[in-house]
Amino acid sequence: MSHTDIPYDEGYLDMDLLRFTTAGSVDDGKSTLIGRLLYDSKNTFEDQIEAVEATSRKRGDENVNLALLTDGLRAEREQGITIDVAYRYFATPKRKFIIADTPGHIQYTRNMVTGASTANLAIVLVDARTGVIEQTCRHAFIANLLRIRHVILAVNKMDLVDHKQEAFDRIVEDFKTFASRLNNIVDITPIPISALHGDNVVVKSEKMSWYEGPTMLYQLENVYIGSDHNHVDARFPVQWVIRPHSDEHHDFRGYAGRVAGGVFKPGDDVVVQPSGFTTKIKSIETLDGPVDEAFAPLSFTMTLEDEIDISRGDMIAKPNNPPEKGQEIEAMICWFSETTQLQPRGKYYLRHTTKEVKAVVEEVRYKVNINTLHKIEDDQTFTLNEIGRITLRTSAPLHYDSYRRNRQTGSFVLIDVQSNETVAAGMIM
Repeated sequence: MSHTDIPYDEGYLDMDLLRFTTAGSVDDGKSTLIGRLLYDSKNTFEDQIEAVEATSRKRGDENVNLALLTDGLRAEREQGITIDVAYRYFATPKRKFIIADTPGHIQYTRNMVTGASTANLAIVLVDARTGVIEQTCRHAFIANLLRIRHVILAVNKMDLVDHKQEAFDRIVEDFKTFASRLNNIVDITPIPISALHGDNVVVKSEKMSWYEGPTMLYQLENVYIGSDHNHVDARFPVQWVIRPHSDEHHDFRGYAGRVAGGVFKPGDDVVVQPSGFTTKIKSIETLDGPVDEAFAPLSFTMTLEDEIDISRGDMIAKPNNPPEKGQEIEAMICWFSETTQLQPRGKYYLRHTTKEVKAVVEEVRYKVNINTLHKIEDDQTFTLNEIGRITLRTSAPLHYDSYRRNRQTGSFVLIDVQSNETVAAGMIM
């Protein structure tokens, strides 16, 4: 079946969506794996395949280079590496997918953090010949930091170790030993594959009869992610206040945004932060008309029983379970800027959900050596791609949850006051 055979009707729109990211060292075969996934699941156009075959012949490649389906930048094709985050979309009859193909090089850590920040699952590739190396540990640490709960350990290039089970078992044991020191990864599925030849990617390999687990596509189609969203803590950051100036909707006042957690229904008691005013939900409006409930990650417009002064950046929550409130923020950050360094007492804009405040760095607690997990406490500055823990003080109180509890209300970005450059991403502790 080609992807054009999948009907783009309401059934397609209602299909479950899985976001996943790929991570691996240089030449571990990430782009080849994604190309193989797209090719073997019939999610490529004929003219794309013809173009890739022609380019492969021109370059003198022994096999059709499926990595060319994903390495979109000319610099990537010339160097044979992935530099930027490449997003790819495909679907099977069971599920829709968004792939973030992220770079493996240490100098592109920030790109991996960006691509993995919304992922439900991470595919960590390991070369069967080299096993678990520092890059593997770094990718697992970042997946854990970003609270990606499901990991596929893809042991690639099994054809180069004669498809031996011993090589696979050794790598799985080494990876699980390292992962036992991490606390967010709850589900590790090891799969021996050959992305070049397609073994255990979409089709079960006859060359590894000792392997009794799922193929990669089967695992992607069936991994359960329903519990990954926080459906307990009701959070609705207000993005826009809708006041139509028309005779038909003269008195309409709605609050538009995207649910960051929990479930909202008409008649529910809600509290508006930071004012603290309470009211009830009058209706939940969508493009298709009113609905009986809304939950993450749906977008909608909420109307309330009472007229309350609400503006962009406010948070609507349930009175019995409000978010934390404070101006002292403890966070793990990844530094993004090539031109500036984070300094103690540095001043920034902090953008959290739909709210923006000024912030100052009160303290640099430590940086993390993400290959060994050791803390570095005597270095107070952050440069490109470095990760560590800091304390911030904001000019106005934030209403937040810990990142572990809610990835939307527990994350933020820091923006340089002078250049307006996004210099860091943060996860609230």
